[in-house]
Amino acid sequence: MKKIIYLLAIIPVLFFASCNKYLDILPKGKKIPQTYADFEALLRDEATVHQVPIPQAIILPNDRFVSPANLNYYKLWDINYNWQEQEDRKVYNNADEGTYYYAYSSISVCNLILEHGQTMTEATAQQRDELMATAKVLRAISYYTLANYYAADYDSKTAGQLLSVPLIESADIAAPSKQVTIAEIYDYMINDIKSALPSLPNTGLTILHPGKGAAYALLARIYLQMDNYQDALENSEKALEYNDKLYDWTAYYNANRSQIEEPANYALKKTPMDFAYVENYYFRHGQSPNYTAAELSLQVERAAGFEKGDSKFASRWKLRTVVPNTYYTSTMTGFYNTQGLTTVEVYLIAAECQARQGNILKAMDLVNKVRKTRILAANYADLTAQNTTDAIKKIQQLKRNELIHSIIPFADYKRLNKESTLATTLTKTIGGKTVQLSPTSHLWIMPFPLGATENPGNGSIKQNVEK
Repeated sequence: MKKIIYLLAIIPVLFFASCNKYLDILPKGKKIPQTYADFEALLRDEATVHQVPIPQAIILPNDRFVSPANLNYYKLWDINYNWQEQEDRKVYNNADEGTYYYAYSSISVCNLILEHGQTMTEATAQQRDELMATAKVLRAISYYTLANYYAADYDSKTAGQLLSVPLIESADIAAPSKQVTIAEIYDYMINDIKSALPSLPNTGLTILHPGKGAAYALLARIYLQMDNYQDALENSEKALEYNDKLYDWTAYYNANRSQIEEPANYALKKTPMDFAYVENYYFRHGQSPNYTAAELSLQVERAAGFEKGDSKFASRWKLRTVVPNTYYTSTMTGFYNTQGLTTVEVYLIAAECQARQGNILKAMDLVNKVRKTRILAANYADLTAQNTTDAIKKIQQLKRNELIHSIIPFADYKRLNKESTLATTLTKTIGGKTVQLSPTSHLWIMPFPLGATENPGNGSIKQNVEK
């Protein structure tokens, strides 16, 4: 396996592997892909293009169990997990740079394709246009993760003034970067996706290639983050025209009931949430794509947030005690589409938008359509809501469970924390003392890693959070 290095303006290096040997025959310093096959191979590289870990966005709302040993070893984890607002996270953020570098590595490959794609050889015009359109959608989803991880939430009153993340449009090492405003990065994402749509196929070449359904799903996600409910609803409905399937977890549970319900049986089952999962629009890893793994464990308190009879939850985690810790351990292994785009997210985006427009019955119909594939018949009853706020709270409980360990619960907390009726104060007890994470806490914005601020390349980076 040949290792190839491309350099970014705002990161030292990014690495990706390729089985092709075409770079060996080009002159030194001119290692640019030439054919369609060359460019398309770059876009298939899962480790570089289709992986963005978001550890702190999972740790902060306590959506995973972290052992005391790991909290003692990883100070940044301890600060976010236990909401230590007095600590300066910038000091400890030199060992947790993965989110930043993986996202910009993906962006760099997309930039390379978009810079040089027009000259690719051995390609039809349709193949060239599709590949470049795919790169635009992939670039947009990486910027969405970065913008929600490292900057404040989109607010129309402040988006034009507050800074977001560095914008870079070239894979060249000397390319300039500019830290743009929140409004500018959102406009950029939307324009990228809209300009890509005419050239995208209905279904991507593989599950790693977003098609039209994925593009509309991403637009719906972005518009929801901007509180633009009409456009979010319109794009969610368009996405569902391309794929509206939901996986029947109740059937899966019943088929595997004996193993699931046996208390001491922790044998790992192959997850159905892999590349072929019927709910996928586009697949993106949250953990390493190089090997199969179990899912992250859950706190007992977090597990209590799942609905009684939730077959999807029961199929994935089981209570376990390994002295001195008690937690819910994963009972599945494989690859998980935690950072991609799925139908269940789109259904729940549409549900919130309907609720925002006062269509409570339509909103709850969408919620119950999802729940019927999750909640066992013995526990199932249709959910109802009294008003918009009640409906959104119930939608959010389901959404946070369905999309746990993705960027979405973290982004939704930030988005809804702007509204007094929907803001959430998280509470827990540590050593007999009650601690809280308030909706206005600075911890909801992650600091840029030390490597980025000290080595910003051909540009500059200003922290968006004090500590």
